[in-house]
Amino acid sequence: MMLPLVSIGFLHITIVDILDILMVAALVYFLFRWIRGSAAINIFLAIISLLLLRFLVNALNMKMMSSILGTVINVGTVALVVIFQPEIRRFLFNLGSQFKGHSFLNKFIRTEQKAISAEAIDEIAQACFEMGEQKVGALIVIPHNTNLEDIISTGDKVDAKISKPLIENIFFKNSPLHDGAMIVSDNRIVAARCTLPITSRLDIPARYGMRHKAAIGVSEDFDVSVIVVSEQTGGVSFVRGGKLTQVKNMNKLKLLIADEEPEKPETKIKL
Repeated sequence: MMLPLVSIGFLHITIVDILDILMVAALVYFLFRWIRGSAAINIFLAIISLLLLRFLVNALNMKMMSSILGTVINVGTVALVVIFQPEIRRFLFNLGSQFKGHSFLNKFIRTEQKAISAEAIDEIAQACFEMGEQKVGALIVIPHNTNLEDIISTGDKVDAKISKPLIENIFFKNSPLHDGAMIVSDNRIVAARCTLPITSRLDIPARYGMRHKAAIGVSEDFDVSVIVVSEQTGGVSFVRGGKLTQVKNMNKLKLLIADEEPEKPETKIKL
């Protein structure tokens, strides 16, 4: 039998109780961090309030109120899965990424992708900055160790060698393929006019349009790098893991695409 560590009247606290409280506090903290800035934060706070209220009515032995709250919480569990679907998916993706980094598991689940060549990187960088000068909007997704078949299926397959003229023609304003994202992989343009998931975060500055929100959204859900060319300003941005970096010159963009640029907090825009 576990002896109480602290005894205050009817309240007896053991080491297990303290561990239980710390684990619940850590769970709430990490859940709050994962959904902070998203539309789900208000729902999360409402759920915490309901759980605290139920704990209180149970402690006061208020049977009718406890029954009502219990029914509401139990029925709402299914609805929460739907409401928090993007956050649950992001959590499982991040959790899976941690396991995927383990050398033992990599032997079984790693999906190898060819590194993009220096020639292809040069073609992409030149095209992006030239489109920026002409204020032609563009959205280019470069997958790493991830499968984008679901996203590719939303667009039109191209399967062509990466080249500056072709990229510029695809994103030309009168082109039928200009609206949407281009997917490049294995030194090929795989598809164009693809639809990307839009981030649900609410803390994104108003100066960023739908292309930037789509770039952030897909980088939150998949292991990808995304290049955005703004149609309004002509600025070039690079997005990875939900973080957006403004790119001022072509060499910087090449390093970021090649994943050779060391992270500098001052260059990151923490949305």
